[in-house]
Amino acid sequence: MPPAVHAVLVARSSPQAADQLERTLAALAEQRRPVDALTIVVCGAVDPLRHLIDRSGAEGVIAASSGTSFASAVRLAAARVPQGRALWLLAQDTRPEPDALAALSGALERAPSVAIAAPKLVDEDAPDVIVSLGVSMTRLGRTVPLANGEFDQGQHDADDDVLGSDVRGVLLRSDARAGLLPDPALAGADEGLDMGVRARLAGRRVALAPAARIHVVEGGVAGPPRRPMARAYSVRTAQLHRRLAYAPAWAVPLHWLSLLPLALWSTLVHLVAKAPARVPAEWAAALTVMLRPASVSRSRRAIRAVRTGSWSQIAPLRATQAQLRERYEPGGSGPALRRELRFFSGGGAWAVLAGLLVSVVAFTPVLAWPVIGGGALLPLRETVAALWGDAAYGVRAIGLGDATPADPFAGIVALLGTLSPTRPSYALVLLWILALPLAVLGGWFAAVRVTDRAGVRAAVAAVWALSPAFLAALVEGRPAAVLAHLVLPWLFFAATIAHRSWGAAGSASLLLVAVLACAPSLAPALAALWLLGLALALAFRIRRGFMRVLWVAVPSVVFFAPIAATQLSRGNPWALLADPGRPWPGPEPADRATLSTGFPTADPGGWGGLLVSLGIDEPALAPAVWVPLLLVPLALLALAAPLTPRWRMGAGAVLVAVLGLASAQFVAGVQVASFESTPVPVWPGAALSLAWLGAAVAAAVTLDTGIRARRFAAVATAIATVGVLLVAAPALTAVARGDAVLTNGPASTLPAFVTAQAAEDRDLGTLLLSAQDDGGVAVRVVWGASETLGGQSTLQSTETATGDADARLAELVSDLVTAGAAEVPSRLSDAGVGFVLLDAPREAESDAARTRRLETITSIDQRSGFVRVGETAKGVLWRLDAEPGPRPPATERESATARLVVGSQLAAAFVALLLAVPTSASMSAARRLPRVLGQGYEEERR
Repeated sequence: MPPAVHAVLVARSSPQAADQLERTLAALAEQRRPVDALTIVVCGAVDPLRHLIDRSGAEGVIAASSGTSFASAVRLAAARVPQGRALWLLAQDTRPEPDALAALSGALERAPSVAIAAPKLVDEDAPDVIVSLGVSMTRLGRTVPLANGEFDQGQHDADDDVLGSDVRGVLLRSDARAGLLPDPALAGADEGLDMGVRARLAGRRVALAPAARIHVVEGGVAGPPRRPMARAYSVRTAQLHRRLAYAPAWAVPLHWLSLLPLALWSTLVHLVAKAPARVPAEWAAALTVMLRPASVSRSRRAIRAVRTGSWSQIAPLRATQAQLRERYEPGGSGPALRRELRFFSGGGAWAVLAGLLVSVVAFTPVLAWPVIGGGALLPLRETVAALWGDAAYGVRAIGLGDATPADPFAGIVALLGTLSPTRPSYALVLLWILALPLAVLGGWFAAVRVTDRAGVRAAVAAVWALSPAFLAALVEGRPAAVLAHLVLPWLFFAATIAHRSWGAAGSASLLLVAVLACAPSLAPALAALWLLGLALALAFRIRRGFMRVLWVAVPSVVFFAPIAATQLSRGNPWALLADPGRPWPGPEPADRATLSTGFPTADPGGWGGLLVSLGIDEPALAPAVWVPLLLVPLALLALAAPLTPRWRMGAGAVLVAVLGLASAQFVAGVQVASFESTPVPVWPGAALSLAWLGAAVAAAVTLDTGIRARRFAAVATAIATVGVLLVAAPALTAVARGDAVLTNGPASTLPAFVTAQAAEDRDLGTLLLSAQDDGGVAVRVVWGASETLGGQSTLQSTETATGDADARLAELVSDLVTAGAAEVPSRLSDAGVGFVLLDAPREAESDAARTRRLETITSIDQRSGFVRVGETAKGVLWRLDAEPGPRPPATERESATARLVVGSQLAAAFVALLLAVPTSASMSAARRLPRVLGQGYEEERR
């Protein structure tokens, strides 16, 4: 005679509970094998469900708190179930079909060894989809569902013996139920698997009853929650808890100690797998399990109470590698929407090669230079370690000041110098030679997001490489602006699809740091575009896309927070816009009208200088009038982009161009830095590069979709490209004509005598004096063998108030250049200074500056403690008699701050790198998305 069946039905009081409970109670009433008794456990308020409970015929109802878990609710009800009855575990959202209980009871009757009969769970909304039919686990305890997500075609109906199952709808044999009740410590996940493991250790087994179909709702009362974060926490908590509960006694402490290191390793794995959302759940689960030793102890006691066999009984039912591959490895079933990139066959490689040839011709003298100088260029440190030392928080390479944050640009310089570790300064020479082909490469890949046409891609690549702002930066020796222009198209390439994948978001976040490090003045425009991306993600309800776009700005915030906090504490927020590197005023800047046409200097494209060199100086041929007209075809193509079928992409590109032009107008004339007594305005060329990118992309949209006839599109492409080429002609010939500021070296900004003495002593200081036109003396201290590009600091070039170190330095110099304070040499030596250099006179030196120079030379020559080394090409040099003392080190507080800053920056960069690393899964997913943005989608909805 079959045993009586006592059903335990757990309901959670909620707005949808009544409807679900009504359907479940109706399904129980329709069972061909009716239940013998029913107990209902209500988690929360009972009154909203009272009318259903009263009509259900339940022998009792238990009121529990709203936070009671399914496992705890089952245990409350099991205490009142008489002995000798099988226990059927149900919830308000588990609706059994009429034959379900009969099939489950039959499974128990056929085999006395079966302790648990498990039904086939199907989706309530899609009954032909299997939600669960058997569960297994790996050797390390990872849960492996055996049939979830498959269409129910009866393919698993012959399966019988499994390790475990989903907890919903299982029927527990009467004589085994006491030791097999679900464990509340598992947080709602893997409860059925854990019950199956205990049954197997007790010499029993779990049998499937595929004929028992139960309709369930995912994320309901039983099982893991629906919300991804809560679900990930529940699943991981259950896995870690089971690991401690199942381990041999001697291994439990080792497993407990490994929880946090394992969480760290899992964090790295999740980041590489492009699943950062699981990281908080990973740590929360690890801490939860660590802090619940009592729960682990109870679970281990429950296993010991029923165990009659060894753990080897589990081994045959563990998941195999084949099952793991079937369940978790990415498949290629989705259609591959991407076409071939065609970099070589589509002319991309030829365009890069052409750019290299043009660069070699344009910068032929640079090929023979060991070090490139002029403009804002400076040598780099001689060792890689020193390069990265300049990039870290600490005592700066110039000045006597306290430890301060480094400009993020110093990290870019260190990375660049690391590419040529034996001769770091030669990396700048290579940068200048490869700048044009690298710009072509970046422009070509930016065009990949816009068009599949080879000709349009090549045109965009050429137009981007011939940008007036970029060529001006090359001719004027502005390394930060050159690097910003080279990185911008790659930022566009990655950021435009950041909402699609974590890999793109990770890459975009690193590229954004690089762009802002080289051109902080772009921060307002790029912040506006980032906020627009967040707004679009919210508008289109792309939750994961919102988080990915949000992440793009996180590394930049981490890298710029120290320097931003310092500038804000000084009350000088505008200084955050200052160009990094050596402060250099450069040629005459363009007026606002010329800026609006895309040219950063008063001489558009350098045509004025070219005409003068050719002996043409006619006012009627003023370049400011006719040179901008050469860019009209490109401008017209860009402005037409919002009118094309792909108008969304076109409008976005035009918006980028407008923001770039607005940024250029915004920073024009802003002077937040100074060099000696000369104010240095923010260079607007970086903003014009952003505008040029938007214009080039918008023009590509028009050429790709706005002009249907290929021959007309080819003519328009040629006209626009030729116009840009004509504008670029003077800049490309500037070096050959001697009209560029680039020079051969110097390898050091200090005299050779100082360089030789300081080669092995980075902490040897040199006091640099410079007579000013107003009769004053500008002073700075350089540490090591030379001023370097990575050693510069915007915190010093933009400082408006006099700090303690500046006041001390000013007092020293005042005493040095006048006839007072005989102890000046000892004070300089105590500060670590070993040399004093009065720089060489400038070409147009004022009488006041000449007088000050002669007085300074006389004052120092008359002092004891100074030995005049002599006249050098870089000025008059003196050596101090006394041995210079060590440079004051950073304080303990400054060292602690440095560790915090460097650690947080390294962590942010490391996380971004892990996210950016492609995996087979991410590449497979990428192939199922079109490379060109908006292709097909916008045209079909015209």
